[in-house]
Amino acid sequence: MTLIKSISGIRGTIGGNPDEGLNPLAIVKFVAAYATFIRSNTKKTSNKIVVGRDARISGPMVKHIVVGTLIGMGFDVLDIDKASTPTTELAVIMSGACGGIILTASHNPKQWNALKLLNEQGEFLNAAEGNTVLQIAASEDFEFADIDHVGEVIADNTYNRKHIQSVLKLPLVDVKAIKAAKFRVAIDCVNSVGGIIIPELLDALGVKEIFKLHCAPHGDFAHNPEPIPENLTEISHLMQHAKADVGFVVDPDVDRLAIICEDGEMFGEEYTLVAVSDYVLSHTPGNTVSNLSSSRALRDVTRSYGCEYNAAAVGEVNVVAKMKDTHAVIGGEGNGGVIYPELHYGRDALVGIALFLTHLAKKKMKTSELKATYPPYFISKQKVQLTQGMDVDAILAKVKDKFSAYEITDIDGVKIDFPDKWVHLRKSNTEPIIRIYSEAHTMQEAEEIGGELMQVIKEMCR
Repeated sequence: MTLIKSISGIRGTIGGNPDEGLNPLAIVKFVAAYATFIRSNTKKTSNKIVVGRDARISGPMVKHIVVGTLIGMGFDVLDIDKASTPTTELAVIMSGACGGIILTASHNPKQWNALKLLNEQGEFLNAAEGNTVLQIAASEDFEFADIDHVGEVIADNTYNRKHIQSVLKLPLVDVKAIKAAKFRVAIDCVNSVGGIIIPELLDALGVKEIFKLHCAPHGDFAHNPEPIPENLTEISHLMQHAKADVGFVVDPDVDRLAIICEDGEMFGEEYTLVAVSDYVLSHTPGNTVSNLSSSRALRDVTRSYGCEYNAAAVGEVNVVAKMKDTHAVIGGEGNGGVIYPELHYGRDALVGIALFLTHLAKKKMKTSELKATYPPYFISKQKVQLTQGMDVDAILAKVKDKFSAYEITDIDGVKIDFPDKWVHLRKSNTEPIIRIYSEAHTMQEAEEIGGELMQVIKEMCR
């Protein structure tokens, strides 16, 4: 059993003894600590915290404990039940709540769940705030409300509709152009909340025909839920049989978006943000941001508009902070996460779909033809499993020293920039692994440089 406490929230496997996993006792402790933090830091007077969840099998159990704990801490709970991560973020803003908790382990398999903690802006707590919550939990420095001050539950299932309407109102979303294009769209929603909201969005956008895969939101994922090529063979085959114009795949909490071309080939999760940014920059030139593990293609496209690109440490909260610092008009992460501040500061697959379809409709191209207009890069994503006693910091320090002749960035792990490629090593926030991302102009080159660094790590571990 595993419990990981990081900038990405409190994430763990379900079950186990009281000292391991995301079990009921752990949930109560962390939620009570979060409620204590919010009570001390919010400027809102609503006394309301939003709770939304993906469709994981453990969702109802976790939700009942979370809601009960928040009520016991004296907060009212706005229960929006099955809802995407961006929907829950928007619900915090729209309802004037003083915080929110999203129950989702994102792309992790079904045995995982997590508590993702939001502030009153509907944004994730930063590292310092998250550490404060962990300290409160560790010391159990919280106090439950007396009988006259316990909270209440307010159930509200209208936020999916509100989210969709807010997307449709964006000036750069052109519903008329999308309707005129008469798109045929295939979707894979991996048996989670995307199966509820994505078809509703596509209907509202005027898509002509929708081909659905795994849209029943029961949480027993039909395949590995991370939207990467090796997990998307089924929709790839469907594209060709259905003669669809484009395919969209989301992860269980709908903050990541992968795109499939009409011929069944991958558009590339790295290029989701690139294509959407291209469209946004063509109408509203400005700065862009992505994380250190994202493709150079965004930098190239941004510079083609005479604008400035900046890189942030991995993690949505880090990207958002850099976007605010640089007044970026678009940003996100190369895993298919699009952050469009015109709506809110959170990765949002609905925004990504609406802007991409508008872009595709106005370009009057096939999806594969649009992809061919962008700088060709290939990313290899490998990993090394962490074992007990492995000193990650010492390993990264040795790697940094070994490659000191090249440009090194160490704000998040170690990134080595070679003239024609790069490799980034960092400890994962969500799994007990070292991630090794590498990019070059061919997949062979990317895999070779990534493999070289994997070998270096293995030798150091010996």
